[in-house]
Parts: sequence; C-alpha cells; structure tokens
Amino acid sequence: MRGTGPSQTFAQSFPNTIPYSEGIGFIGDLTDPDAIDYVYYVTAHEAAHQWWAHQVMAANVQGATMLIESFAQYSALMVMRQEYGEDAMRRFLKYELDSYLGSRGSEAIEEQPLYRVENQQYIHYRKGSVIMYALQDYIGEDTVNRALQRLIDERAFSSEPYATTLDFLRILREEAGPEWDSVITDFFERIILFDLQVTDATATQRDDGRWDVVIDVEARKFEADGEGQQTEEDIDYLIDIGVFTRDLEGAIEGSDHVLYMEKHRVSENTMRFELIVDEEPLYVGIDPYNKLVDRNSDDNLSRVTIE
Repeated sequence: MRGTGPSQTFAQSFPNTIPYSEGIGFIGDLTDPDAIDYVYYVTAHEAAHQWWAHQVMAANVQGATMLIESFAQYSALMVMRQEYGEDAMRRFLKYELDSYLGSRGSEAIEEQPLYRVENQQYIHYRKGSVIMYALQDYIGEDTVNRALQRLIDERAFSSEPYATTLDFLRILREEAGPEWDSVITDFFERIILFDLQVTDATATQRDDGRWDVVIDVEARKFEADGEGQQTEEDIDYLIDIGVFTRDLEGAIEGSDHVLYMEKHRVSENTMRFELIVDEEPLYVGIDPYNKLVDRNSDDNLSRVTIE
C-alpha cells in the first residue's frame, strides 16, 4: 500500500523486511479491542507481494494491478479470516465496498471492469478485495487456490511472456467448471451492481419452542458502463440469507450469533423466505456479510418484529 503527500503513509515488501513509513504503522493506536489491527493487515498484504509481483509479474497492460494488488488484498483477507474468524470479515468487506462505491463518482476518465483495471486504486484495492473474497465464497477457496497455484507454476519469474489477467481467467474457468462461467464473467469482465434489501421480517414462536421466520426481500441487478450509466437486467443469483441473535455492527467473535446462513436462489425482484430456527431471532439479512457489490449495503439487515 502506497500513498503520496507531505506525510508519506506506505509500506513495502522486501525479502525478510517490510519497512513502514512513520505515518502509518508507528503511530497506530490499537488499544481499542474493537479496532481493526490494520498493521497486521498491511503486513499480510505486503508479505503477499513476495508472490504477487515478486514471483508473478504482470505485463504492462490493462489488468496488471489486479494480478499484483487485488491478489495481495485477497491473500491478506484470508490471513485475517484465519486470525479473526469468518464472522468478523463483514467489517473488512463493508469498508472495502463503501470505499469502492464512494470513489466511483470521482472517476476522471472511465471505470474499467476489474480484469482491465488501469491502475485505478479504488478498483484493484477496494473492489478487488470484495470480488476475490466473494469468488472463494462462491466457487470454493480450494478452487481459487488451485487457480492461483497454477498461475504461479506457469508464470513465476517469467518475462516471455509476462502474466496477464487473461491467463488467470483461463485457468480459473478450467478449475471452476462451466457452471460458474456467468459468475466469473460478472465478477471480472463486467461492472455489476446489486440492490438488495430486507423490506420486512417477522418471527413467531412455535409450540415446540422453535421459531418461524418470514423474510421479505427486494433484489435487483444492474450493469454499469464506464461512465456509470446503469441498466437493470433480470436477476438470477445464489445469495446469502441469514438469521442472527444480534446486530452485526461492531466487533464480533465466534459464530454463536448465527442461527441460519445459507445461499438461496434469488430469481425475482420481490421474494419471501420462510425459515425455522432454534432460538429467538433478532436480525435477518440478505447478503449480510457484504460479499456482493451492493449499491447500498446499509439496508441489507433488518431487525425482526416478534409477533
């Protein structure tokens, strides 16, 4: 991660050494137990560059920084998930998602799909994090790892030719299989945004002590062009539906708060899901962990009305 300005804030990766500027790691206040340990995260990101850029060097073409920075972001996210747990990843993903969405409006020339990113930081850092995390969630971490390993095997320390995003997408499609082709296309080759919202949520206790939960959602899908013009298209996606015993804001440890989390096929703009859970539900959500690029992720969660 690099920055410019009077007070430099960056870190860099060398074998056995990751130097920090004084404006970042040295002044970090990590005394708040709810705060994200960004020094740990940045260190993981920089260590990942020993593979992404130091072994696999991208050709100087569109998409180069996806192979360098998006892959380093993904590697760091996997380290953070191992350290803090899957349920804590929502905070990281929401930060990256909101940063990407907030920066799209200031694009000076043209937004590119991820695989053709032109050194646009809001794309290769922020959107890249969300897309790569969602990729492993949909097709499986092992599948993504196999694709990344094959890319290293084919292109490590190679200059004739240098690696491109087309190499990765070819390998990824071979590893994932044709059933995931449309998802890979949406994630990398198009600019796709969702509008997901819980419109109503109620729960009623059953005679056996369990709870009936009814969740109403609205779901829309859009394709944007490089100037930000959006065109709505039919939605047909597997999307997480979750039921929780608490709000998801703030730091979360463990997974005891998760009563239900499964992907459901969302194929209409308005849908109802009826579920049964073992404990009293307080919150429900559609894509509650912000794995998809949602135009407004603040309405993905809703408090449950107990009837």
